[in-house]
Amino acid sequence: MQTHPQAFSDESFWKKLRRFARKAGSEVVERALVLYYCLRDPDTPAWARAVIVGALGYFILPMDLIPDVVPLTGFADDFGTLVGALVSVARHVKPQHRAMAAENLARWFGSLSEDEEHAST
Repeated sequence: MQTHPQAFSDESFWKKLRRFARKAGSEVVERALVLYYCLRDPDTPAWARAVIVGALGYFILPMDLIPDVVPLTGFADDFGTLVGALVSVARHVKPQHRAMAAENLARWFGSLSEDEEHAST
């Protein structure tokens, strides 16, 4: 069985997002993207990269605690994992990571309303 870090690759990450972005919802996708851009930043330390790779690997794996195909709750465990990873590496998340994530979100989900924008900060 593949472990979470082994499941992560750029290709599998983008494939999962393209396939499930709408179903997962903007909150899950936004956190995944912020972590992805933080991971790609050369300033991010190795320990933080390991945390991010583990969380994104969990997001990518099709079989997890709550299967992603379960209506309404399928991405709840992924969301929790991504939030936990973000909290762990928060001091290494830069404004440009959030800006790049927001740019992708706007393309995929349309512009966020002010209420949604404030809720994600």
